[in-house]
Amino acid sequence: MSAAIAVEGVSKWFGDTVALSDITFRSEPGVTGLLGHNGAGKSTLFDLLAGFSSPSQGTVRVLGQDPRATPGVHARLGLVPDSDGLWPFLTAQQTVCFLARHRGVADPEAAARSALRDVGMDAAADRRVAGFSKGMRQRVRLAQALVHDPEVLLLDEPLNGLDPAQRRADVDLVRRLGAEGRTVLVSSHILAEVERMADRVLVVVNGRLVAEGTPAGVQELLSKSARTVRVETDDPRRLASLVLAEPSTRSVSLDAEGVVVETADGQQLALDLPRLARSAGLQLRRVIPLGEDLESVFTRLTDSARGAGR
Repeated sequence: MSAAIAVEGVSKWFGDTVALSDITFRSEPGVTGLLGHNGAGKSTLFDLLAGFSSPSQGTVRVLGQDPRATPGVHARLGLVPDSDGLWPFLTAQQTVCFLARHRGVADPEAAARSALRDVGMDAAADRRVAGFSKGMRQRVRLAQALVHDPEVLLLDEPLNGLDPAQRRADVDLVRRLGAEGRTVLVSSHILAEVERMADRVLVVVNGRLVAEGTPAGVQELLSKSARTVRVETDDPRRLASLVLAEPSTRSVSLDAEGVVVETADGQQLALDLPRLARSAGLQLRRVIPLGEDLESVFTRLTDSARGAGR
């Protein structure tokens, strides 16, 4: 049996710009997270899966079919795009009902009410979209994606614009959809969001797939990769000299707050610091990761992926 989503050797370029480069993966029922910074190629990949464009190289299959060449596959596919695309003069109910009719749902009015209830928008169903906040509009798009009970869901940054309570509710909804046996591909540029929603993670950097696996596996890859930390201690110079002698240490410097250590192996450093402090009778006050923004995370993952030959 073919995978619900199958991407094989896919590249996409626009003139001299390479948006995706040799991407290969498969997704089965459950939730797969697509993690990438803005501009990494996530939306380009969703466009290919939704049939809005064709790959420059390679093949894309959804439920065993080419979504660009087989319009019928869209009856089994739900999409939350990164763009708005809502008519401001329609109500939420009318907006979702319109798509339900387009998908051939037997009772579009009832299906729209149910989908809006699932995303917590039933109380605002008869209000015009023009008066909605960004988060409310996002949930209307999610209701559109669900209204025809699809087998495959493509959710491009579905938590954008939601407040914390809405985020929690939608994270729970995405997980429930995966548990029901649907194949859900959900993208985000926020590592914590992907961890909460997905059982499997794909990491895309500058159009390349640089890591894949469980959230714990990606975190383990991260912990073993190069990283920089600041260590606050009662004797910075003494600790600096000890850490500098360790094989995995790349550089050590002192600043006004402590010892800044760049290491080739963050996991090993976490083991070395307590040992070194204990042997020298030093007190460790705090260890603060530096450069832990998502861009830095992706840089380390890219370096690790090149080492693994991906």
